[in-house]
Amino acid sequence: MQVIGLVDCDPNTLTSMSSALEREGYEVITYTDGHSAIGELKTILPDLVVLAMQMPGMDGMEILRRLHQTDRIPVILLASKRNEFDEVLGLRMGADDVIHKPFSPRVLVQRVKTVLKRVTEKSGTDQKEGDAANVIIECGQLRIDTAGYVCTWKNKPVSLTRTQLSVLQAMVSRPGVVRSRAALIAAAHHDPVFIDDRAIDTQIKYLRKKLKAVDDSFDMIEALNGIGYRFKEP
Repeated sequence: MQVIGLVDCDPNTLTSMSSALEREGYEVITYTDGHSAIGELKTILPDLVVLAMQMPGMDGMEILRRLHQTDRIPVILLASKRNEFDEVLGLRMGADDVIHKPFSPRVLVQRVKTVLKRVTEKSGTDQKEGDAANVIIECGQLRIDTAGYVCTWKNKPVSLTRTQLSVLQAMVSRPGVVRSRAALIAAAHHDPVFIDDRAIDTQIKYLRKKLKAVDDSFDMIEALNGIGYRFKEP
């Protein structure tokens, strides 16, 4: 299940977008202002963010700038009116698409699917161009397909974000070896300079929760206070 972050100060718009995306099988997290959104989005790192350009306090452009300080999260901007300058600026700052209000839920869903498909295809191309010698990682009952971004535990699929999968892969690649938070940050992010150590703690929390959702007895991720985390040897 892919995770979509929605940021808009209009609760009606949030409700409409959430309903449409959830019907398509996406997991949705919503925020009504930029300040409450930016901290969690930089920690959770959803698969895509849809955010309004015009909002009080922190506007969409500033959220976009801050998001791309830490990782290349795909972003769709919502523009309240046709403004060529704002649209060009948003695209130059790294937005993947711009939707003009008002829009239908079906248009939003299709734009989201198109951007995610494009990102997936690019990731696949990058994977082929890079060193893809070990695309399948197995550790006991855990199996990770790094090329297809697929994880299973006891043959049951586990829905993880790309960041969560990278963190898990970093631990599983050396079972029994403690990986520091800094090492896990480096494995999960292109530019780790701006990442707080607590972000990894949050990712580990979500990893445990999702793995326990398919197996309540899962306890393979071990924390060592002040040091880091390790995946137990099977």
